Amino acid sequence: MKGFRARLEYALKHNAAFYTVFQFIVSTALRIVGLFTPVDEKAILFSGHGRRYNDSPRAIYEYLISQPKFKDYTFYWALEEPDAAEIPGSAIKVQTDTLSYFLLSLRCKYWVTCVNIERGMRYKSKRNIYLNTWHGTPIKSVDNDGKERKKDDFSYMDFFCVCGEFEKKTFQKAFNLKEKQLIYSGLPRNDALYHTTDAEIQAIRKKLDIPDGKKVLLYAPTWRDSTDNGKTYVAAPPIHIEKWKQTLDDQYVLLLRTHPYTNKLLGVTFDAFVRDCTNYPEVNDLFKISDMLISDYSAAIFDYAILERPIISFAYDYEEYERTRGFALNPKEDLPGGVVYTEDEVLDRIANCDYAAQSTATKAFKERFLEYGGNATQLCVEKLFSK
Repeated sequence: MKGFRARLEYALKHNAAFYTVFQFIVSTALRIVGLFTPVDEKAILFSGHGRRYNDSPRAIYEYLISQPKFKDYTFYWALEEPDAAEIPGSAIKVQTDTLSYFLLSLRCKYWVTCVNIERGMRYKSKRNIYLNTWHGTPIKSVDNDGKERKKDDFSYMDFFCVCGEFEKKTFQKAFNLKEKQLIYSGLPRNDALYHTTDAEIQAIRKKLDIPDGKKVLLYAPTWRDSTDNGKTYVAAPPIHIEKWKQTLDDQYVLLLRTHPYTNKLLGVTFDAFVRDCTNYPEVNDLFKISDMLISDYSAAIFDYAILERPIISFAYDYEEYERTRGFALNPKEDLPGGVVYTEDEVLDRIANCDYAAQSTATKAFKERFLEYGGNATQLCVEKLFSK
């Protein structure tokens, strides 16, 4: 079933005619059903990135269950693998993309997601209140602003989070958002990064068994599209781990975290030096303990910049990515330190890093692009229930 759904999603994304027909038929059917479906005024449906228990919906959910005034609400989580998810509180776990999921969404008054509750359909009624936090500040072109088919119009949603003027302009163009929808808050998932303490860092290092005296590198590349019609989404970073070990093993531990949609990793064997952190449940922990981030075009660059530490953009496929996907900004000019193209350049940057200077560059990047943040969860909750 997973394989069929992955291929269906790929077809919907890459075939405009198929998507239009599919969306119209399913959306119409759900809108009709919705006319006869009572809405539970105290039911909230959450959906995270990759249909997991994560991202800003998680931050909002954990805030709500800590507040006595929401004790009478019913919380639902839509998940790819409900049995595998450990969720605090009394949330009811549901299998995403099933008939029961779509019927449940019609009954829930509140929708909170960082991707899309309707899973590409359009059936929200005026009785539903919809908060979309989105899942990161874009370096690559987004949706209607990109080089793929035009499809998204979020003007019917109630609320949408932004971190600053760059995001506002980018998302308004990409999603047809209106000023009245915007919450100038930053991302709820990032609130904790603004309040990181040395005690937290030491506790996380101990939890992950990072040896004393070793520094931490986090390599978090972005998602690459499928090359086999949706059967797999492969990450194959052009790195030679033995070379990295020889150069860095005495000083560093390398944490590798691939994108949530990646389902196959090539060319990497894990050991004491390189750790597999893709399924580690709390990405902020990894940011907090990392002395340097290596990425490419991932929104993780903006998240990590909150900590004002060195960042390397390893853009090994820059020309191809620019041609096929495009960029929302100019990585060569706008990212702290620009971009590098080869493995040797990455290793040289690490070995010869001027930590203070690179941290200053990241701070300037943060101040330019991340104008809001640190109290996003509370601001989102206030907006969500203001209606």
